[in-house]
Amino acid sequence: MAGHSKFKNIMYRKGAQDKKRSKMFSKFSREITVAAKMGGGDMDSNPRLRLAVATARAQSMPKDNIERAIAKAEGGDAESYDEMRYEGYGPGGIGVIVEALTDNRNRTASDVRTILAKAGGNLGETGCVGFMFDRVGEITYPADVTDADSMFEAALEAGADEVESDDDGHAVYSEAGDLHAVVSALAEALGSEPESAKLIFKPKEPMELDKDAAEKLMRLIDTLEDNDDVQTIFGNYDIPADVMAALAEE
Repeated sequence: MAGHSKFKNIMYRKGAQDKKRSKMFSKFSREITVAAKMGGGDMDSNPRLRLAVATARAQSMPKDNIERAIAKAEGGDAESYDEMRYEGYGPGGIGVIVEALTDNRNRTASDVRTILAKAGGNLGETGCVGFMFDRVGEITYPADVTDADSMFEAALEAGADEVESDDDGHAVYSEAGDLHAVVSALAEALGSEPESAKLIFKPKEPMELDKDAAEKLMRLIDTLEDNDDVQTIFGNYDIPADVMAALAEE
């Protein structure tokens, strides 16, 4: 996890993600089902569903799983989920935002509160850390899709606001309301669908963590990811490359 890396620091570690592929597919299925239930199963007319499916495909989710999730919504037998957002504080005082899809608000709130408390943090009121982030669209591509200069030009032409490129890949940021348009324009320009495209909470001023706080944070993220209701996790933190290297050696 390189310092300031948008892929590894804003959300969660790919290594942990790979080890929990089955749980990850379950979360993708839930998002696809909710998107299809809300906006219909036609991806051409349902931008949220289109992005959810694109993200699932980029992580090698089987086609049958995707089709079942859509069919479940269209068949009218899908569970009803509420979209919830929880804000609080984690190790080192970092701001944490947790997004969830739940069929039991009380259970999920209690779970998130307990997880944060055990990590030395606490669940706060709505808005307590939201001001530390910008709500933006994030579109990611692998490094080999094109070079940094070409990605920058394509992204600006597509209407994006910002581009970050490094050895891990490219991250393109847009206004939240422009996400779907930028995704479509970029895909056409590059001839390739993105690895992921979603709305995120981008930290305005990431806090640099030392080894102790970073280790506690990684455990917190792993525990939150293990919760079936939790979909995405954001934090306003940065883990320097030397700290990540030290953690990797353990």
